Amino acid sequence: MKFPVKKFLSYYKPYLKVFLLVLACATFISSLALVFPLLVRYVTHEILENDLSSAFNDILWIGSLMILLVILQNAGNFFVDYKGHEIGARMESDMRSELFAHMQKLSLSFYDKQKTGQLMTRITNDLLLLSELYHHGPEDYVKYSIRFLGSFIILMYINVPLTIAVFCFLPVLGIFSLYFNKILNRALTRNKERIGDVNAQVEDSLGGIRVVQSFANEPLEMEKFNRENQRFLESRKGTYKAEAYFFNTAEAFVQLITITVVVVGAMQILNTSMSLADLITFLLYIGFMVEPMQKLAHMSMQFQEGITGFQRFLEIMNTNPAIQNQVEAKSLSTIEGQIEFKNVSFRYSDLTNNVVDQLSLKILPGEYVAIVGFSGAGKTTLASLIPRFYEVAEGEIVLDGENIRELDLHFLRKNIGIVQQDVYLFSGTVLENIRYGNPEASDEEVMMAAQQANAHSFITSLPKGYHSEIGQRGVRLSGGQKQRLSIARVFLKNPPILILDEATSALDNESESMIKESLDVLANGRTTIVIAHRLSTIRNAERIIVLSKGKITEQGTHDKLISNQGSYSRLYSKQFEGQMN
Repeated sequence: MKFPVKKFLSYYKPYLKVFLLVLACATFISSLALVFPLLVRYVTHEILENDLSSAFNDILWIGSLMILLVILQNAGNFFVDYKGHEIGARMESDMRSELFAHMQKLSLSFYDKQKTGQLMTRITNDLLLLSELYHHGPEDYVKYSIRFLGSFIILMYINVPLTIAVFCFLPVLGIFSLYFNKILNRALTRNKERIGDVNAQVEDSLGGIRVVQSFANEPLEMEKFNRENQRFLESRKGTYKAEAYFFNTAEAFVQLITITVVVVGAMQILNTSMSLADLITFLLYIGFMVEPMQKLAHMSMQFQEGITGFQRFLEIMNTNPAIQNQVEAKSLSTIEGQIEFKNVSFRYSDLTNNVVDQLSLKILPGEYVAIVGFSGAGKTTLASLIPRFYEVAEGEIVLDGENIRELDLHFLRKNIGIVQQDVYLFSGTVLENIRYGNPEASDEEVMMAAQQANAHSFITSLPKGYHSEIGQRGVRLSGGQKQRLSIARVFLKNPPILILDEATSALDNESESMIKESLDVLANGRTTIVIAHRLSTIRNAERIIVLSKGKITEQGTHDKLISNQGSYSRLYSKQFEGQMN
């Protein structure tokens, strides 16, 4: 794939003026560095080899000039180092924000296939290495190019044959560098994948630490971690081996160049074709020529790490959301809440059979509908199609007469409230988590939503009330408390359409009773779709839809379905017998 140079350079645009100033300063200080060997040559060749009567004053003058150059050079280096790194950090921050914003838009189908740890690596480590390339890449290129070319011109002026002899080493070193660049690139890409796997394993294990400890499976988790950690170590060993070859061979070339200069230069002094002052000057300038070669391995590593990071950055940025707004997506002035499925079919990308198959269903505004069926019947999938978490493969879903594909995605989801069995709460306070339902809500509105969700009493009993920290994913709260906060969040959102996805199936009887009361209040006056596990909780539903293999097999009230002696009746009887046992 051709590297997108234009895209890579576009991130310099907001900081172009300061960046060009940094490059100009780098050019200036690199040019100053070239003056030092010339001043040394002037002292040794022009002052010490001629009349020494005025040498003292001349040497003081040259020394003062050197001190001035050191001051200027250090001031310039400070500016380049500080401002250059600041620009790199700003660009890194911009790209991280852009990447995170893009990730927010990606569909759930993308996250179904990704590991969180891998995504975290791309948004942190990769961009950190990329910022170093953005700063040091152009700066080092300018600095070392000026020193290298400047040294070459000056050395050609001093001694053409010796300069040509030195340059004979460079093509071999260049070919060698290109070869190892490819090896390092592969190794660095592998390293990033491996550290992403380590992050994913850590995130998985620590996120489920309660389950790990409850099953006493710490040794198993350690084994899984050690496996990923060992794979990362092996990939690093390959990188270190390539680095060792590169660094040591480059160092050998540097030593050969130095030996060549000393031997050939000494022989030229013997036959009087070169002065000792010129040889000293030559050796000083060789340092400027050798420095880029010595830095070549580091620059190559930095370049490869940065480019690899940028390519991994683009992999995400070039991933288009599977679900997007149409060009002229619209919003409705009001939502009545009538939902209709018209011959809807859907399958996940990794499955061959439809999860929802040619399903047609009409839900009236304000109707309370329950969807039941055995595990895998397609209940949750059906509900996930309404807010367009996934896109239907065939047919259409219509909201108040409008195909949901034609509606603005943000508008659609703002008008649908979802309460799930697996509650996700964010790190922070109780207040912040409830306010997530409406970031503009006042404290009083938050408290009112909590009261409606039967959560106010337990919240006020917490050490800091609404300002109490709940821990990551709400670990400091019970299951019932977390569920009530999630319900309060939806109360605050106040949507006309409500989806309850087995919201009480994992709770004890007392918590279930309290939460069911809250959900009944929440469902009042809204189009409500309940995915039920415990059939006893939906006996009063206006209509019960029975799903099997993505198709509707029965629908009606609880009493009607029981009297039909069909699949619902069998499902209900089986569950009732299980509760009795």
